[in-house]
Amino acid sequence: MPGAVVNSPEAPGAELRFASLGSGSGGNATVVAWQDQALLIDCGFSARECLARLKRLDLDPGCLSAILLSHEHGDHSKGVAALARKLDIPVYMSAGTAAAMDFGRLPALHKISAEQPIELGGLTALPVTVAHDAREPLQYVLEHRGLRLGVLTDLGSLTPAVYSAYDALHGLLVEANHDLRMLACGPYPPSLQARVRAPWGHLNNEQCAALLADLDLSLMQHLVVGHISRKNNHLDCVKAALADAVQALPSVVYACQDEGVPWLALKLP
Repeated sequence: MPGAVVNSPEAPGAELRFASLGSGSGGNATVVAWQDQALLIDCGFSARECLARLKRLDLDPGCLSAILLSHEHGDHSKGVAALARKLDIPVYMSAGTAAAMDFGRLPALHKISAEQPIELGGLTALPVTVAHDAREPLQYVLEHRGLRLGVLTDLGSLTPAVYSAYDALHGLLVEANHDLRMLACGPYPPSLQARVRAPWGHLNNEQCAALLADLDLSLMQHLVVGHISRKNNHLDCVKAALADAVQALPSVVYACQDEGVPWLALKLP
């Protein structure tokens, strides 16, 4: 299918693991591990906090070989530069993200483009264009030996590029950021409410449900629902909205800000 990462043949016994260090407006980071390597997608925590959360997962930071940054907003980028310097690892981001803020000195900066796969030591990462109010935001689909994992947050509308790239995955972390009624009645001022629900904002529960209903989920082993707003959403609302779309899935996990999600393993027979 166009845009999908399908470069590697399926390999029996292959494994791809992922975990969330935390998901929400207070900070986001997803760690992905394969063979003896690992990478981070975003680091919205201080470097010190990120390392503490990695320790909680029993992951040696020396296994990290790269950071993939989705966009410049602080809840995704806060600790990127400091952590990259501390671990002496490269950072991958779009040219727009690189221009949007001063990251200072980085060990290595790779400017990447949407829909142009990048090779990372046996893992392929496909950057995907999304609609979000940042300079040049990207989300990612990762593939290792036939296993496909998607991370999809911080977008306000569903586009053909998203449907194409995120179809037929083995694992997915997707946002269900807000409940429309709670957002309208919540503490955010009208201007911030408008930003969140705009086509360049965040997915609401119903949009997330619509996406899942239209994707091929037949291969899905673990679905993680994340970036759930503490002020404009509630777990009961998310579960009710997604109930029909996820009822046949073997594993549905809801990520939180403080605890994230422990290791989940994707495997081929």
